[in-house]
Amino acid sequence: MEEEQLNEDPNTYLKGRGAQFNPKNRFLKNEKIRSEIESIDDWSEPNAATVYLEDHAKSIVNKVDSPDVGMMYSMNPYQGCEHGCIYCYARNVHEYWGYSAGLDFERKIIVKKNAPELLRKFLMNRNWECVPIGLSGNTDCYQPAEKKFELTKRMLEVCNEFNQPVGMITKNAGILRDKDLLQEMAKKNLVSVLVSITSFNEDLRRAMEPRTTTARQRLRVINELSSAGIRAGVMLGPMIPGLNEHEMQRIMEAASENGATFSAYTFIRLNGAIKLIFHDWLYKNFPDRADKVWHLIENAHGGKVNDSRYGVRMRGEGPISDLVRQQYKKYNKIYRLNDERWELDCSKFRRPGEQGRLF
Repeated sequence: MEEEQLNEDPNTYLKGRGAQFNPKNRFLKNEKIRSEIESIDDWSEPNAATVYLEDHAKSIVNKVDSPDVGMMYSMNPYQGCEHGCIYCYARNVHEYWGYSAGLDFERKIIVKKNAPELLRKFLMNRNWECVPIGLSGNTDCYQPAEKKFELTKRMLEVCNEFNQPVGMITKNAGILRDKDLLQEMAKKNLVSVLVSITSFNEDLRRAMEPRTTTARQRLRVINELSSAGIRAGVMLGPMIPGLNEHEMQRIMEAASENGATFSAYTFIRLNGAIKLIFHDWLYKNFPDRADKVWHLIENAHGGKVNDSRYGVRMRGEGPISDLVRQQYKKYNKIYRLNDERWELDCSKFRRPGEQGRLF
């Protein structure tokens, strides 16, 4: 590991946070960081409160180039995420905003206050040919900030008005606040929801996803959404060998019993600054098996902890990732997940004042 990147007191653990330090932002040349622990007296990182930084964005819908993602377009009303999931690939995006992928990602949340207005403007553009848009393609749209700003709710209201289909992913029970709105959209086949579940081990969940709700609560979300006629599924991601990959069957079985009809999964990859953040977290929380877990991840990515190739990066290669993939396929069949072909309906899209499409 690169010693100059570590700027936290190793004897201090910030409870309620995933990352324990701020790695250097690769885009900032003049950034000041702690180079050596022994060289600075009384260095400590306070467990500061989360701050919301309001931003007047210029756009909200982004084209997704990656073939590994199920949607061609995505939108994110928030950048940064207070959930603090240690593995989150979105951490690296925070560097583009001038912040660190570490603690800054969890404590400095950028709020795109004009997101609903931008979405309306985007959908009014005559050049838009309706295809589904992913909501939460980057950070969780129902993270704690949503309770205060309600941007996700307002964006869903716009989508409902235009009959714009949306695919969502979240691990926050706050989505149940909008159940009536989602139910209305579901009647028109305009929405599907993936609920992320990574572990039923509460000690692991608290360390790995410190400001998230329990797996039991997430099962309740799947149950309530599916009972309301809203298509709900389970996201198993990421699967981490030596930590949670052995829970795949239990998660898929429980999700199916609670009404999930489809599933998805990813295999752990540690790109960019996440490599440093995850390594630090792993050895502080699981010193007894850290070496084993780290090497298992490396073995699934050709001797590294990340492989950026499309088609491979989210699944890994080799015997470890193959075993996870085989288990996933097996349990999909057993619990009848992904049994039916189902698509969001783009045919109902209309702009206010327009007649419905004729085919």
